[in-house]
Amino acid sequence: MILTVSEKAGKQSLQAAKEGQNTRPAKLRRILLVEDDYLAATDAEAALLDAGFEVIGPAISAEEAIELARTEMPELVIMDIRLTGPRDGIDAAREILRSTGIRSLFATAHSTSAIRNRAEETTPLGWLAKPYTPQALVDSVRAALAKLGV
Repeated sequence: MILTVSEKAGKQSLQAAKEGQNTRPAKLRRILLVEDDYLAATDAEAALLDAGFEVIGPAISAEEAIELARTEMPELVIMDIRLTGPRDGIDAAREILRSTGIRSLFATAHSTSAIRNRAEETTPLGWLAKPYTPQALVDSVRAALAKLGV
């Protein structure tokens, strides 16, 4: 039987209530996933859900990422550089940071010095080189959240 994250939290709350513990589930950290490759997005989402995060998205374009960041207010964004549409992930990260204050962790196969220099104004929380393992993704997200004090 496969349980969703909310079902797992509910079962944990029921168990805690039986044991006389605080019944409030821990707050899930909200992560916006911006990735236009379907398989990469599916794998990343599964790894994040398994690690106990709430995943928003995936967004496949800069415009979709910006809108989701503004409406959902995640703790951080996992941002691919190359996206569907005319704008890239650096443009999206810049606008998200400017309008919401939310910072990004860049996950990309394209991290040349020119790209890193262009992204510096977004004060990235880190760089995750593709292809990455599910554990590397989770570890990078946890490190990024720690930098934020979350």
